[in-house]
Amino acid sequence: MAAKALSFDVGDYVVYPKHGVGRVIELQKQEIAGMQLELYVLRFEKEKMTLRVPTNKAESVGMRKLSSDKTLKEALDTLKGKPKVKRTMWSRRAQEYEAKINSGDLVSIAEVVRDLFRADDQPEQSYSERQIFEAAASRLARELAAMEEIDEKAALEKILEILRKAAAIYNKDKAPA
Repeated sequence: MAAKALSFDVGDYVVYPKHGVGRVIELQKQEIAGMQLELYVLRFEKEKMTLRVPTNKAESVGMRKLSSDKTLKEALDTLKGKPKVKRTMWSRRAQEYEAKINSGDLVSIAEVVRDLFRADDQPEQSYSERQIFEAAASRLARELAAMEEIDEKAALEKILEILRKAAAIYNKDKAPA
């Protein structure tokens, strides 16, 4: 157990790329297949899920502390940008969006949220677009909520407000707000 590059304490919020923001609820030692393993026990409240991650694997699976204030600012600034809509097939774009969400990178997740956001006066989204948008927005809101110590609903509203202002600027048929 020489690998101690990443260390998280009980009570810390952490980001697990595939599941988003969770909290370290305990450190456990277990014997598995004759080997002693030290495990982080993570709790994801929204999914009502508990995950055990070997401490020596935390870094290789991409587990990390919450983003820095600088990264959060960069992600929120990304939301203010002009949406980039590629003209490739939806299935290919959907795969790219899913990969960005599961990367755990806050700025990449913000790009997905920005690109899939639809203002009230814009055309409807397909069901799968809406699903991916909601997954990305929820992931971003949970990390924002944990960082600013607010609830997820307030964090999501803050994100949507930024997106609405940006949409008002980039939609030609509306005057800038």
